[in-house]
Amino acid sequence: MFFHGWGMGWLIFAVIAVVPFWRICNRVGHPPALSLLVVLPLINLIFIYYLAFGDWPSDRKGAAGA
Repeated sequence: MFFHGWGMGWLIFAVIAVVPFWRICNRVGHPPALSLLVVLPLINLIFIYYLAFGDWPSDRKGAAGA
């Protein structure tokens, strides 16, 4: 009974963490479903670095149109 509230806490954390990354992924041109990687330990750090330092598909679209 002591751990009953932890499930709800993780769900709230997941929603708070995933929603902003869902919007970021959508805006930079990556599939928004990639934002679900944020809830996985260690994978989330790799994903954040991938977003920060990787190529964004939206930049390629903008450069081709210019």
